[in-house]
Amino acid sequence: MTIEEFQEAGPDGLSGLLLALWWDGKGDWEKAHMIAQDVDGPDGAWVHAYLHRREGDIGNAGYWYRQARRPTATGGLREEWEGIVGELLGR
Repeated sequence: MTIEEFQEAGPDGLSGLLLALWWDGKGDWEKAHMIAQDVDGPDGAWVHAYLHRREGDIGNAGYWYRQARRPTATGGLREEWEGIVGELLGR
């Protein structure tokens, strides 16, 4: 599935983190965050970090980037969203 197909698809059949990112892509940060915060592990922390960065809570985002063992993102939010989606879709 490409990022474009992911964006156009409905949420049916998407799991955890991809579902959270789908909702974020549709502008529902709250729903995305509710899903992401329940996913343990480095990938869950990465999505959680991105969501807090998007929210503007840089301190909290920094904590989650460290939990994810990822550098704090400095590029655009859209670029980061596409990078995370692309990596998760590729698995």
